[in-house]
Amino acid sequence: MSFIITILAALLVFSAVIAIHEFGHFTVAKLCGIQVNEFSIGMGPVLWKKNHKGTQYSLRALPVGGFVALEGEESPESQQAETNHAAQEDNFSASEHDFHILNTESDGEVQKKLTGVPLNEAPVWQRALVMVAGAVMNFVLGFVVLVILIAAQNEPITSKTIYAIQDGALCGQTGLQAGDKVLAVNGRRCFVANDILYELVRTQSYSADFTVLRNGQKVQLPGVQFDTWQDEKGETHMSIGFSVYGLEKTPGNVLREAGNSVLYYGRIVFTSLVDLVRGRESINNLSGPVGIVSAIGQAASYGWQDLLEMLALITVNLGILNLLPFPALDGGKVVFLVIEGVTGHAVPEKLQSVLTLATFGLLFGLMLFATYNDILRLITGTV
Repeated sequence: MSFIITILAALLVFSAVIAIHEFGHFTVAKLCGIQVNEFSIGMGPVLWKKNHKGTQYSLRALPVGGFVALEGEESPESQQAETNHAAQEDNFSASEHDFHILNTESDGEVQKKLTGVPLNEAPVWQRALVMVAGAVMNFVLGFVVLVILIAAQNEPITSKTIYAIQDGALCGQTGLQAGDKVLAVNGRRCFVANDILYELVRTQSYSADFTVLRNGQKVQLPGVQFDTWQDEKGETHMSIGFSVYGLEKTPGNVLREAGNSVLYYGRIVFTSLVDLVRGRESINNLSGPVGIVSAIGQAASYGWQDLLEMLALITVNLGILNLLPFPALDGGKVVFLVIEGVTGHAVPEKLQSVLTLATFGLLFGLMLFATYNDILRLITGTV
């Protein structure tokens, strides 16, 4: 039963984050007057379709994500190459987009009626907007989900202002006081209370530099130290030693907390990537699809709130990853467009293709390695 719940929960999460991503591309393309040949929910064989104003809307058999097929998404050189073979072919191909490769079959009924301009004929700034729109919608989805979560929770919103210091706590003896509002830890701005915990967990010396607001003045507190304790396995843990105030759950506070939480999730993703590159985090800790599905299933077993929180984290994660300046991702396409906008010349298609294929190879290799890690952890029972 738990296996079925895990699969259903994973399908829900993946479908939501990918579909909303593609909906972002679709919406901005329509607003910019760019021809959208197809907008599909799901992948695989078509179950239902309807043509409206030059766009085919379809529902497909595999409930995993979706895609948007834009006219002229490939470069003019590629289109010319396709034109040379068009007279001998009855099908037209939709675009490869955001790791989803689509083969659209022609059934003799589909006719392309252009109601907008091809993507490659649109101004550079419009094409760039279309590329970033998917990630933006991922952030919007994360914000909406977090608004629901924060509004639904019974507890007040956790603030960053210290309510009390525990008696004899080392952090109180080395600088922190009740009433301090934590602005930053180790030079990193704290958007929500979880930022404080996240930065403290990252410290290895059980001390941190704090920036607080005290009596209306910004105060620097270097080297705030924290008590430690050991569990039954002999592992050392940090004791925070202070509590914080709760905030009244007004609409403004809920919206503000949701927005700051999106920034918090984004920081987790970005910091994790930086730690991975710098070697602070081992590549062996990298999780792939199997690990993500397992985490989704575990969250679902705790309840709908934990599942929604996992959805928010994953959608923000997808948004940030897609904005990375790698050729196979939306961010890489934006880089090519910026170069085109500055120089007045598009990056040669062959160079784009080589860089894109190389990046796909790297990402695929990382995915295989991460999947191997996931399976190994499942077999050995390690986390």
